[in-house]
Amino acid sequence: MPQEAFEPSSGSSPSGVEGSAVIPEKIINVKARQVLDSRGNPTVEVDLWTQSGVMGRATIPSGASTGIHEAVELRDGDPKVFGGKSVLKAVSNVNSVIKPRILGLDCTDQVALDRLMILADGTSNKSNLGANSILGVSMSAARAASAARNQSLFQYLIPRPKYALPVPMMNVINGGKHAGNSLSIQEFLIEPLGGGSFSEALRFGTEIYQKLRTILKDKHGVSSTNIGDEGGYAPPLSSTLEALELILSAISSAGYDERQIRMGLDAAASSFYDKKSFSYLIDGRKYSGNELHDYYGKLVSTYPIFTLEDPFSEDDFGEFANMTKRLGSKIKIIGDDLYVTNTERIKRGIVNKSTNAILIKLNQIGTLTEAMEAIKMSKEVGFMIVVSHRSGETEDTFISHLAVAVESQFIKTGAPARGERTAKYNELLRIEEQLGTRALFAGDEL
Repeated sequence: MPQEAFEPSSGSSPSGVEGSAVIPEKIINVKARQVLDSRGNPTVEVDLWTQSGVMGRATIPSGASTGIHEAVELRDGDPKVFGGKSVLKAVSNVNSVIKPRILGLDCTDQVALDRLMILADGTSNKSNLGANSILGVSMSAARAASAARNQSLFQYLIPRPKYALPVPMMNVINGGKHAGNSLSIQEFLIEPLGGGSFSEALRFGTEIYQKLRTILKDKHGVSSTNIGDEGGYAPPLSSTLEALELILSAISSAGYDERQIRMGLDAAASSFYDKKSFSYLIDGRKYSGNELHDYYGKLVSTYPIFTLEDPFSEDDFGEFANMTKRLGSKIKIIGDDLYVTNTERIKRGIVNKSTNAILIKLNQIGTLTEAMEAIKMSKEVGFMIVVSHRSGETEDTFISHLAVAVESQFIKTGAPARGERTAKYNELLRIEEQLGTRALFAGDEL
């Protein structure tokens, strides 16, 4: 069985753990509940127990800037209860529909479990049972399986002699749907490639983040250090260039340079695309597709930008391909809303040569198996992998383990602020400590 993905093989573990087909770990109970995410919105949490007495828990995140092709996050829609955002239907689907179907199944056979739930849902986008309910069971089963095998989750998912830990991709200035300012670009990121280890890279990024706070406070007042959903600052800026200059100043003030720290942009261009005029509105100015190519080109030539995510609208595979052809030898063009962790859309992107990198979000697709298949397909064509959080996050650290298991080059999980963001970073520190000399750093190869 290939190490890089779960293969649909009856009775075998997705991780290739020896003996898992011989000693099944049967599911004996499942319970879902409604809890709160980092924005105070309801979300699904699932506990799953096995015959050996272990329990796996998963808490599902939620996006604000969501692609139209994502799997459906099921919400109740009653405006009198949590403004329509309660997830009691999804909770009931776990407890009443999914649970009876999976009791007695081997939780180490991740593929069989996930396929069963996909079939029970019966839709192409999981709109019947809800991706949030299905993913809760999928993730909690993997957690329980790793506990039953007495392994850390990352080791259970893909066993390796050594692991390369990801570079932290830190959103330090928020715009777009993640903030209340006038910036069109959604995220301005720092990427400490030159740390030499995950812990050092985290330190570099955190020091820059703190310097940026001081600079913003001195320049725009204390209110400019208010933070957005992902922990990045949300200052009263209206210019992309001003945001980039502020970040450059923070990098320099912290004692680093562009050899150690690169920058990234998540444009989330669908959010400022006008379908009627086929134009993009950035900083109060309209750009045609060709003009937007030139705009990004100038930014890349002026600033130490290494990644550019979703530079065009989510269905424009052609413009993505043109951008990758133009800038792909210099930077990474990342598809997020373009792909939504869906292998059918990834296949289209591969054929069109639309990007050279991909964002992976578990709740975009709804099962761990499908996400691993997306990663495998992307790696086979040389895409850089970025495992990502969502803007409405939880304290769950599953993606920290996923990023290490698949050796993604980056983990995108926000600024080094807010507990739901630092939880992921702190878990990676624990993993690095656990691995000791077996811990490598992905930044060394970038």
